[in-house]
Amino acid sequence: MEQFLSGAVAMGFAVAGLLFLSYWRRLRERLFMMFAVSFFLLSANYTWLAVTEIPAEERSLLFLVRLAAFALIIVAIVQSNRPSSR
Repeated sequence: MEQFLSGAVAMGFAVAGLLFLSYWRRLRERLFMMFAVSFFLLSANYTWLAVTEIPAEERSLLFLVRLAAFALIIVAIVQSNRPSSR
């Protein structure tokens, strides 16, 4: 059951990544590309978790992938809210 739910969460993150990718293709804003990449990272993270049976004590690498995804989201938001030099 845990693998099924991890797969469902991974699919949800992948769909969100595709949605942001389509927004980026239409608007060409960097924010949407960074969001798409971070959601694809989260999808890969949960796919990795569903495919392998890593004990809870050894999941530190998975947490680093999540940290990178969330840091990318924060960087994207901060960059989009900075005043432009134009």
